[in-house]
Amino acid sequence: MTNAIKRGVSLYSYQNETFQGKMTLEDCIRTSAELGAYGIEIIGEQSFWGWPEVGVADADIANWHRLIAQYGCTPVSHDFMLDYKRYKGREMPFAEQVASVRNDIDFGARLGMKFIRALVSIAPEVLVAAAPYAEEKGIRILIEVHAPLHFDHPWIIRHAEAFEKSGSDALGFLPDMGMFLFAFPGVWKEKFMRIGVPKNIADYIEQAYADRVLSEYVILNVQEMGGTGPAIAMAETLRHNAAFEPKRMLDYMPRIHNIHGKFYEMTPEYVEPSIPYDEIVRVLQKGGYQGYICSEYEGNRWIEDAEEPDSVEQVRRQQVMLARLLGEAEVPALKTPLAA
Repeated sequence: MTNAIKRGVSLYSYQNETFQGKMTLEDCIRTSAELGAYGIEIIGEQSFWGWPEVGVADADIANWHRLIAQYGCTPVSHDFMLDYKRYKGREMPFAEQVASVRNDIDFGARLGMKFIRALVSIAPEVLVAAAPYAEEKGIRILIEVHAPLHFDHPWIIRHAEAFEKSGSDALGFLPDMGMFLFAFPGVWKEKFMRIGVPKNIADYIEQAYADRVLSEYVILNVQEMGGTGPAIAMAETLRHNAAFEPKRMLDYMPRIHNIHGKFYEMTPEYVEPSIPYDEIVRVLQKGGYQGYICSEYEGNRWIEDAEEPDSVEQVRRQQVMLARLLGEAEVPALKTPLAA
């Protein structure tokens, strides 16, 4: 049986290399394709200079489509922002927020995207108001379900109820797998220790996370252990992350159309130690999910003070893991090394 779940990459994964000029847009797309990850997700600001402040030239859009076709890829999602506090002294009024979303719908349509990702802070009323325009453009707007929020959080339930009441099929969800953080990431712990957290406190916080101790108690205990500054900050991460249950996606599966394959570290053994991808894939398969899992590497920011991130290798390892979990053939080695 052909696996319905497909592999992709959010080019956000290559943010370090992109910013440093080590990878062009073509490098990002070609590298992903060589890994058999043919779904391409972008953040407009990263991949297209000046967006959304400056309109993207037709030539740049044409180049995008040329690269997508050349490497046999599929545009999946444009991840957009809505900076409703962009103007000093006032919040963006409702009509202006809707107009901003419509602008990103237009951009996503120009790129041939099936989806645009909405930040979880966007009010459901704004998305509902923009939905008819999205329908006209053949776009679905997906609200990102991102830790510390989850599918039982009142804010997400409010979106779900608004989506159902609207009756629009253009509204849905994009779960970020970071909300299934079952273990405190090793790269987080190591970074906090490098900036001054004593090992005994770091060990305590790591174990407290494993034991699901209430974050407020952990913060208080760290203070009583003499922790200050970085130690408190490390304890505070427990407020913003949790091990929610992957099976909760099943009740929302009809409106789940894209997945952020968040990861912080892939070991040489092709394991993400903190996120249970074996269970995640089983749940998605049980729910009949047929979209992409797009790699989203965020370990770079936790190691760049100590070493140069190798985002390509990290993405490659996750793609090997995903291919194995999906029962696919082994991911081939990269054919084209990046220029020095």
